[in-house]
Amino acid sequence: MCPRLFTIGSFSLPTYGLLVALGFLLGITLAGKLARRTKVDPTHVSNLGVYLALSAIVGAKVFLILANWRYYSGDWSRLFSLSALQAGGVFYGGLLGALLTAFLYTRKYHLPGLLTADIFAPAVAAGHAVGRLGCFAAGCCWGRETDVPWAVVFSDPFAHQNTGVPLGLHVHPTQLYESFGTALIAFYLYRYFQKSHPPGAVIGRYLILYSSFRFVVEFFRDNAARPMIFDDGLSATQWTAVFLILGGIAILMRNRGQTPGGAARQAG
Repeated sequence: MCPRLFTIGSFSLPTYGLLVALGFLLGITLAGKLARRTKVDPTHVSNLGVYLALSAIVGAKVFLILANWRYYSGDWSRLFSLSALQAGGVFYGGLLGALLTAFLYTRKYHLPGLLTADIFAPAVAAGHAVGRLGCFAAGCCWGRETDVPWAVVFSDPFAHQNTGVPLGLHVHPTQLYESFGTALIAFYLYRYFQKSHPPGAVIGRYLILYSSFRFVVEFFRDNAARPMIFDDGLSATQWTAVFLILGGIAILMRNRGQTPGGAARQAG
């Protein structure tokens, strides 16, 4: 792990922030490339990408606060602490915030909603894969203690101070699990996008594939890193994943009989 790339005096460059920024640039680049295969204006895609990034940050922070309500409500000054500002937040909060922003933006500019979502699905997965490497570097989202041969040990006191990751224990590298899994999902969705498909087929598959994968990965995360809603063994993230899986299935079922209108049919 390497929470800081370098330190000069009181300034340090966090690895997490750099990798998240690189993930965003990768996502925007990929979305623009896919947009050029359709009739969606790449300029709108670039603008929407910026709005999605901002709304994702806000949504992730809001879900972080809600998931740790007792901690923050006990002392609201903790919202402005260094650890709170550096925390990445809850991914699903960012995803839901981004989906709401995408809905409002496409309605305002009369863009094809599902096709626009299809463009961003592989991009989000690819950017997420890079961002999760940042989580590994920072130490957040750590896994349960384990004796598997590929277990990792975190040892940086700075990471422990900022994220709470336990030091000196052999734990599942859940960040790497998710990075690898989302990279595979991104590759599959990118290839699928290039085939003729009905609008919504890509975003529907993304919601089902990622949410199913995340549901499983959550069982390998430490309970301290997976906020619970009910005492039923499922985390808040897993409950969110269930609803998004159902949403993805609904999108696919709704558009199952529609005429294909993907990249191959709309390229100009």
